[in-house]
Amino acid sequence: MHPSTSDPAPRGAPVRAAGCVLWRAQRHTATVDVALVHRPKYDDWSHPKGKLHPGESAEAAAVREVREETGAECVLGARLPTERYTVEGRPKTVDYWVAEAVSGTFVPSREIDRVAWLPPDRARLVLTHPRDRALLDAALAALGR
Repeated sequence: MHPSTSDPAPRGAPVRAAGCVLWRAQRHTATVDVALVHRPKYDDWSHPKGKLHPGESAEAAAVREVREETGAECVLGARLPTERYTVEGRPKTVDYWVAEAVSGTFVPSREIDRVAWLPPDRARLVLTHPRDRALLDAALAALGR
């Protein structure tokens, strides 16, 4: 793998990323839906996230990634646990926040071909990675749900 503008870290250096557990209130109930994104390259469902640009804060990256992947403008809420795992032999750190979707419209792309707004119990079943289920639980606790 060669370094690129989207991955400026030296070979073997930790990859830094940020994302959100994106939620919106259901219109006629006191419940919420959460947004999951489908990445066709990996055929998985996850929370919106992505790599930080050079000089970008984790907070700014989280908001940008939500916009790029879901079309939603969001307002960051509580900080969530940081995920740490290895991808292709490199450590990856992903900082997360709870974020409320306030506007926007999804447009499919090569990176994200679908967004699903689901009640939390359904989202838990759809999420591909167990670590994302734990993140969903942390977000719901932060929202008092």
